[in-house]
Amino acid sequence: MSKENKPVPGSELLDRGWHLARTPLEIDVTEVEYALMRSYEAFGRWQAECLATVIEFSATGAENALLHVIRMNDRPKTIHDLAHMTNREDIPNIQYSLRKLIKGGFVKRTGSGRTGVTYEVTPLGHRVTERYADIRSVLLIDAVTRVPDLAAKLADAAHTLELVTGIYEQAARAAATHRRRHPQLDPEANGY
Repeated sequence: MSKENKPVPGSELLDRGWHLARTPLEIDVTEVEYALMRSYEAFGRWQAECLATVIEFSATGAENALLHVIRMNDRPKTIHDLAHMTNREDIPNIQYSLRKLIKGGFVKRTGSGRTGVTYEVTPLGHRVTERYADIRSVLLIDAVTRVPDLAAKLADAAHTLELVTGIYEQAARAAATHRRRHPQLDPEANGY
């Protein structure tokens, strides 16, 4: 057994099973999902706090991410580009975030019609994203370099997350294909 596969001492004392984790594989998948949820929330908080360090503007992690994706490669993007690049389907929420970023002076909308509208950062948005990158480098990237071997593992982690994303996408399509109508859950009628 390799060093990586050895159980953590005392881990056998922990009850890792629950309704989503009935088998050893389900336990492992569920622990990854739980870690992803916590990581996502920590990432959102990090983004909001880092932006707040740059400028007094209240933005969610998703809004901050949208700002940086708009800035990516310094080229205009359509709302469909943004949805595709962020793997989101919630166009009304993206539109709300765009209005907020426009109102804050970070993003401008150009063009007209359904297919001719693009979004790009303003000079203020450019300065804010540059400053954000500077602070990110000092606080986050420096912290990553201080963890032994973490930098070397990041490419593998990104690749693994992309693979897992594909698995979730396929599973979501399969679930949508097999969706059935269910009567409202009635504890008495269903024996609960």
